[in-house]
Amino acid sequence: MQIKLNLFVEAMQDAPVIAAVKNDEGLDRALSSGCTVVFLLYGTILNIGELVRRVKEAGKLAFIHIDLIEGMSARDISAEYIASRTEADGVISTHPNLIRRARELGLLTIQRFFMLDSLSFANVLRQSSNADVVDVLPGAIPSVISHLVREVRQPLIASGLLLDKSDVVAALSAGAVAVSTTSERLWSV
Repeated sequence: MQIKLNLFVEAMQDAPVIAAVKNDEGLDRALSSGCTVVFLLYGTILNIGELVRRVKEAGKLAFIHIDLIEGMSARDISAEYIASRTEADGVISTHPNLIRRARELGLLTIQRFFMLDSLSFANVLRQSSNADVVDVLPGAIPSVISHLVREVRQPLIASGLLLDKSDVVAALSAGAVAVSTTSERLWSV
């Protein structure tokens, strides 16, 4: 597992912007972009294997946001399905049980947290110990990112509400190892 995590961190050093895609058109553009990692934020239980295959054929790392895949639930069987029926490098979820089970199955795990208030901040510190990587939304809050980087032991990704290059630079400067965005104009920053 540590080897996979090291490969992911190295990929982030080479290209710290992650292409997060919500549809087939976005996936097509992500596959031809310089991004080395793709977050699949769409799909169904019927086509997710094919979507992952396309990402892998393009030489990129593929992460599936289990919570957003039609036909999957917040039950361990969803992680088992991803591990046995796709070539995904890892999963993203807000559900600690899915993170735990995916790690047991050898997948890299990214636990996503929505930062709404100081209770959300405390929740990150309390629940993030099992994931390989922590992902916080919105990613355009560099002061919170810098505090979290000092507190959590995992690499941190900043996602969501990144509007321009200055937001990307601010998140990376605050200590995030990468940013994830659906904004295609930021994929080449």
